[in-house]
Amino acid sequence: MSSSTIATLSIAGQQIVICGGIFLFITGVVGGPLMLITLLSLRTFRENSCAFYLIIMSIVNILNLFIALLTFIMTTGFGINWLNMSRSFCKFRPFYLQFGNIMSFTCICLATIDQFFATCSNHRWHQWNQIKIAKRLILGAILFYLLHGIPFLLYYDLNISSTTGNSICGFTNVIFQTYYNVFHFPVLITSLPVFIILLFGFLAYRNLQHISHRTIPLVRRELDKQLTTMILAEALSEVIFVTPTCILNLVNYLIGNSSDPFTVALISFFRNLTGIFYYIHFVSPFYIYFCASKRFRQQLIYVLFKVHYNRWRHQRVVDVANIDI
Repeated sequence: MSSSTIATLSIAGQQIVICGGIFLFITGVVGGPLMLITLLSLRTFRENSCAFYLIIMSIVNILNLFIALLTFIMTTGFGINWLNMSRSFCKFRPFYLQFGNIMSFTCICLATIDQFFATCSNHRWHQWNQIKIAKRLILGAILFYLLHGIPFLLYYDLNISSTTGNSICGFTNVIFQTYYNVFHFPVLITSLPVFIILLFGFLAYRNLQHISHRTIPLVRRELDKQLTTMILAEALSEVIFVTPTCILNLVNYLIGNSSDPFTVALISFFRNLTGIFYYIHFVSPFYIYFCASKRFRQQLIYVLFKVHYNRWRHQRVVDVANIDI
């Protein structure tokens, strides 16, 4: 294969990361805070266990934009690798990346399971839909993933390249690298979450078909319908955005380390493309909920204009009155 084709693939992959990454970063910076404002401003959401998982997920996703996505754009798109410039950042980013990825997927998995319990006809399962239980599960997950990330601090470091003599951030332990390549990324933060979300999303959808016939308060019924619709829409998006990364990792594992320049360039191109698709997971929840739920759109408008804008306008009038006095 000609060198021009390989160069074209490299440039195309780079442009995909630059254009797609910057677009995702901007939309995420806008959508993430709007999601948080909506969920935190309404008591209905603050006291709901499923919404609590979505609140934590939104916070983690915003952090992922700055620590994970921004670094990905700078390294792959512009060739500015901050990891190779600082030993501290070389250790911190992989440590946070494993925490942020797993925590975000854990939250959406717990939210999906929570909605399955909430829509069950057997009231015995409803005891799991409590904000206290949700807080304990999230606290336990945070502590567990922080401990799980310790090997990333130990086995990620700057290595001196034998060919260029430059410092390169990477694994320093072969066994841990194998664990990461074989289980951590392809299973723990891609395949397994997608499977859980699809399974409990399907079960929640099946329960939702019969929820109108149950004798439960109207407000609770409408909230369950809204949250289940939002979760199901995101479950579908997980399949679309995360599955390509799962497939690429499987293909890359089967092929192994190829010495063919074209194969290397092709895999690198698809890695950049699927990487952008993967990061959509951290950006899309607000826009998915906005499109999927009419009630969420109404709540967003109410929060922005009826609550916060009126509060700001009232405060401004008070401030002006105080100045006049």
